[in-house]
Amino acid sequence: MSHDSTAVLSYLKEPKGLKSWLLTVDHKRIGIMYLTAIMFFFFVGGALAVVLRTELFRPERILMDADTYNQFFTLHGAIMIFLFIIPSIPAALGNFLLPLMIGAKDVAFPRLNLASWYVYVFGALFCLYSIVSGGVDTGWTFYAPYSTTTSTSVISMTLGVFILGFSSIFTGLNFIVTIHKLRMPGMTWFKMPLMVWGLYATAIIQVLATPVLAITLVLLIMERVLGIGIFDPAMGGDPVLFQHFFWFYSHPAVYIMILPGMGIISEVIATFSHRKIFGYRPIAYSSLGIAFVSFLVWGHHMFTSGQSEIAAMIFSFLTFFVGIPSGIKVFNWVATLYKGSVSLETPMIYALMFLFLFMIGGFTGIMLGALALDVHLHDTYFVVAHFHYVMMGGTVMAFLAGLHYWWPKMFGKMYSEAWAKIVAIIVFVGFNMTFFTQFILGAKGMPRRYYTYLDQYQPLHGFSSVGAWVLGLGFLIMAIYLIASFFNKRPVGANPWGGLTYEWETSSPPPQHNFLTDPVLAHGPYDYDKVSVVGEYYRSRGDKPTVAEKV
Repeated sequence: MSHDSTAVLSYLKEPKGLKSWLLTVDHKRIGIMYLTAIMFFFFVGGALAVVLRTELFRPERILMDADTYNQFFTLHGAIMIFLFIIPSIPAALGNFLLPLMIGAKDVAFPRLNLASWYVYVFGALFCLYSIVSGGVDTGWTFYAPYSTTTSTSVISMTLGVFILGFSSIFTGLNFIVTIHKLRMPGMTWFKMPLMVWGLYATAIIQVLATPVLAITLVLLIMERVLGIGIFDPAMGGDPVLFQHFFWFYSHPAVYIMILPGMGIISEVIATFSHRKIFGYRPIAYSSLGIAFVSFLVWGHHMFTSGQSEIAAMIFSFLTFFVGIPSGIKVFNWVATLYKGSVSLETPMIYALMFLFLFMIGGFTGIMLGALALDVHLHDTYFVVAHFHYVMMGGTVMAFLAGLHYWWPKMFGKMYSEAWAKIVAIIVFVGFNMTFFTQFILGAKGMPRRYYTYLDQYQPLHGFSSVGAWVLGLGFLIMAIYLIASFFNKRPVGANPWGGLTYEWETSSPPPQHNFLTDPVLAHGPYDYDKVSVVGEYYRSRGDKPTVAEKV
């Protein structure tokens, strides 16, 4: 029941006017507004990173003094975590896709969805005010007691993050109710796309963990404003308590970032392997397993904070469990690729990059979960590299896979595949130049967050900085070809890649209420062994990818 993209007015064209966008309750428009905002903050955070790496090219001062450096790396972390990565997949792509994938006309609470967008904007404005009113130099973790004593704009920044948390909770609540109540007739839990399972597990963490961060930040503000001793030892407080509170949220938050990314990878690998996904149920259950385990391992961030040896041993032991559900996913993705009819379009290239980089990030995470190694590597560049291999090599690569996969669906436009593939290679090379080098720096003892360093580290720092420039160049070209795609007049069709999930059953871009007629469940999301489908993109090239063997 595919529809030609020119036959109906899309959500982009109807209704018209700025007011219709500002007051919209259409999940697709809200998703696009989120996407625009997070891409803006991604480029702000990325520009800060390039400036930081330029400063670190040599140990002597190049661009800024030490205080400005502290503010820049704090802003880079805070912007990337709270304004880009956390809302990137759930709020932007999730908002756009979730109702389409389950055959619904919208989310369960459209007005709450619009409210979450404005709460996000309100929180972002507080963060921007903090930047122009003196910045913050505590690092994105706002560790006490430094955050309770510094003269920078910690209160407004933490208040901004506090407000952003409500946006995240609203989105999570909406997704949980939508998935429970608005699935099309016949779409049982195990006929849902795995992206929906990823969003569901993410929503559970958003609802349960985010309030803990909110309470922590309120306590921090109360300590600074009212002088109540909570975290500052000078006032009878305990700084380690702040770390417990902060990481009880922030470790699950890592999975708020990575779980929906894993959902994207499941969709992309199945579509571009033209093969039924291997191990559907284990992948679905492992999403919930990761969400559960993520609440039990926060203490592995605090091995050197003075917690008891017994507690450290228990947290170390529990950390290894995280590898099991993650390993289940990786095994099933690789098994899907095996004997698949693999087509290396841009989304698939980013998915393969995710697999390679995330495995390095996951393996080094297990290394850091081992007590003896962590004590040696704690607070070194090894941790920085591990974090970026998980967050950027994992979540950002998955986001880019999803962005390129669903870009034709969102806008009805196809970007230049040739340029997209070239940029994927540039990003891969630049990323590994930047961050793999930092594993070596950390193993050699280079502490993180330092403004300067010994001369012996200069060659590695210089190489890492060049990698950051290469990475920045790649993202700059990506912005150009994505913007240029809006001038491409060739229609992409409803289903350019030949996917079987239900967002591909409607036009590109979709109409205002998603489907012209109520969708009927005719097949599963990965029934490539039962349904013959060739995407318009391949048809326009004269290609006919073969369906792979049955699993």
